[in-house]
Formats: sequence, structure tokens, C-alpha cells
Amino acid sequence: MKLDLDTVEEVAKQLYIRALKVLPDDIKEGFKVLDAKETDPTGKSILGTMMQNIQVAEETNNLLCQDTGIPIYNVTIGRGIEVDGNAMKDAIRRGCKRATQEHPLRSSVVHPITRENEHTSGGRRVPVIGIDFSDRDEELLIDMVPKGSGSENGSFLKMCIPADGINGVKAFVIDMVLEAGGKVCPPTIVGVGIGGTSDLCMKIAKVASTRPLGSVCDDPDGAALERELSEAVNSLGIGAQGLGGDSTAFAVHVETAATHITMNPVAINIMCNSARRARATFTPSGVEFGF
Repeated sequence: MKLDLDTVEEVAKQLYIRALKVLPDDIKEGFKVLDAKETDPTGKSILGTMMQNIQVAEETNNLLCQDTGIPIYNVTIGRGIEVDGNAMKDAIRRGCKRATQEHPLRSSVVHPITRENEHTSGGRRVPVIGIDFSDRDEELLIDMVPKGSGSENGSFLKMCIPADGINGVKAFVIDMVLEAGGKVCPPTIVGVGIGGTSDLCMKIAKVASTRPLGSVCDDPDGAALERELSEAVNSLGIGAQGLGGDSTAFAVHVETAATHITMNPVAINIMCNSARRARATFTPSGVEFGF
């Protein structure tokens, strides 16, 4: 299947807009689950306001949050896909720019030194475009995540040593969730990456934070740690928007990678309550949108 780059550009545009306006069903269900369990009156009131915001945004075709974030596009290329990779990345950049200027969206992307804003939601190395491959025949996926700065500022890395053990990993996660407090707009998804190198560890932490609710780490040890940390985080009392209660996180998600015998890096990447994402699936039959 040959990929049409004009279609890629248009899809990249639509994905950015869709992600900013429509919250995935699993996140909306996550709010209902937390609301049913919340025992703190203030926390329950805040959750109610958040759920009302989601409903109003979708009914009025407005953004879920004013922060349009750093645009991230993750492309997964299956077997039998014919595409010029560099041209595809250019098409995604054009689509991102068109979403920002034609919709229009607030551009939140600036140069790191001059702070100059190009008003394209892009710049040097942005949008972030990741490329991976799958064994699925004639299928290409584009996943779009607008990562807001409130939650992205809740990113932490510690180069643990093996002597720290699993208790050192747990303590670091809990300490950083406490440090982030309400600044990351809880309830959150706390993504935890364990192992690999410093850069791989941060990458898989973001993979973890952007996984759908209800998904489980495919490493059994990671899955067990997810359950333990999810319970621990929601016992901290931070609550929705940091105002107290039981609803600090929808979940803690863990991803693991093999690492060196003398180190054990641990990374945390937090996703705010507006856990936005959108997906487009390209097949010979056309393009299908989803989450």
C-alpha cells in the first residue's frame, strides 16, 4: 500500500484538533470510577466540575483545555507500506501547522533560548515525531498526543543503583508524586519507566503515561508493581487538583526495559486529568479515526 502524503497531512491536522476536543472513552469512564469511590466532599465536587467541563467542551465543540501542549505524533508502520519517511514527516509537520493556523489553536511552542513563538505549534525538532514498526499487513497508525506543560513538568529521572532495590523504585515514585502535588492537574496517569538507559527510560515512561486506562503492562513484574503503586498513590490524600481526597490518579502505569548490571534508571512522566490522545489507522480501505 502506497501512502498518500496529502492524506497524511490532512489527517495530522485533524488528529491534533480531535485530540484537543474529544476525550477518549476510557478516560471519561475513569472519572466515573473515581467519582464513585471518592469520600472527600471537596474532591467529589471538583471531580463533578471536571466531568461537566468535558461534557460542555464536547457539546460546544470547544477545547478541553487551553493548553494545546507540545504536539507528539507516533507513527507505527506495518508490512507492505510504501512511504518516503522524510516526506511523511514533512507532511505531518504541515498538518500540525495547518491545525494551529486554520482552526485556530493557541501555539504553545517557543524557541528554548529566545522564547520566540512561530505560531505553528512547531519549531526545532517539534512536533515530536516517533517512528516504529509492526508486523501487521498494510496498516499504518498515527497516534497523536498533545502533551501539556503542566503534566510534562511532572517529569523526573533518577539513576538508581541495584542496591536501592525495588523499594528504592517505589520510594522515588511516591516522593515525586508528592512533590508534583496539584501542579500536574490530578487526577493523573502516572507513567513509570524502569530500566534501559536514561533516554530509553524516559521514553517508556511517556509510553506508560499515554497508555489507555485498563491496559496492563505486558511484563508480569511490571503489572504487579502497577497495582501496588496505584493503590499507594491514591492513599496520599493529594486528590483532584491537589485539594484533597482519594482521587490522585486514575492509575499508575509501568513499562520496563532490560538494563545494565550496575544501574537501574527510573523515570516518571505524568499525564494530567485531560489525558488527550487520538489515533488514525490507514489501511487499503481508507482512514479510520479513533483513540
